[in-house]
Amino acid sequence: MDTLELRELRYFVTVAEELHFSRAAQRLGIAQPPLSRAIQQLERRLGVSLFDRDRRGVTLTGAGEVLLHEARVLLDGAAAAARRTRRAASGSGPRRLTLATKAGANHELLRKLLAVYAAEPDAAEVEVLPCAMGEQARMLRDGRADVAFMQRPFDALTGLDTQDVLTEGQVAILPATHPLAARETLTMADVRGLPDLPLARWPRQDGTYDPGPGPEIKDLSQLAQLIALGQTVAVLCASSRTWLWNAHAAVPLTDSPEVTTVLAWPAHSRSRAVAGLVRAAAGL
Repeated sequence: MDTLELRELRYFVTVAEELHFSRAAQRLGIAQPPLSRAIQQLERRLGVSLFDRDRRGVTLTGAGEVLLHEARVLLDGAAAAARRTRRAASGSGPRRLTLATKAGANHELLRKLLAVYAAEPDAAEVEVLPCAMGEQARMLRDGRADVAFMQRPFDALTGLDTQDVLTEGQVAILPATHPLAARETLTMADVRGLPDLPLARWPRQDGTYDPGPGPEIKDLSQLAQLIALGQTVAVLCASSRTWLWNAHAAVPLTDSPEVTTVLAWPAHSRSRAVAGLVRAAAGL
């Protein structure tokens, strides 16, 4: 039988994330024996081993890696269906859109978009939801957001439709007192080769970080503080100048790739409100 239950997928994903049955059981709020039996039953039904178990611990098999990806998609889809159904049934009040955007993103661009959209006769109420770096795609897929501001080439846009809104260059953000802050332009080699100022490291889509000496950045307020203290340098969109402190300097980079801010939404969306917001974005 190929039918999969959401409960057993949730159990599997938790074990796959923890790679430890006791911790997974504690996180799920159940005892370990029924969790182990549920995973074994799932493996028997699928006819594959999902985990390698030995004295050193638990690891995912190749089949387990595939199911982890697919299970997350299914669980996100189920959560999205529940949220959007409740939203539709909440009924008589004004229509509402939730727009997710990375905290500290281009607020002038967002302000213009909201102003243009609000002028449309059938505009919905828009709730702006600031989120952590790289979180927008997950919020779109699990229904917490209807649309999101994202950036190409940095954000994962697979399975999403997009409307380009703004393309811009990048700048190096340095402490204002650093010798390079007085330069008119810099190259990526300049900012990568600073022994006293390691390049900030951003989270990947899975939340992990590439190895390196620079600090692991979780949000822009942390980044701003570390730059002002002379502990790191960052490469950001030119529009990031809008949130700089007096202790920062922004120097244009001559050889960094351009970044395009896009409005993204689930490819299967049939929302008229989303379509109206996309039209407003195209008009910008």
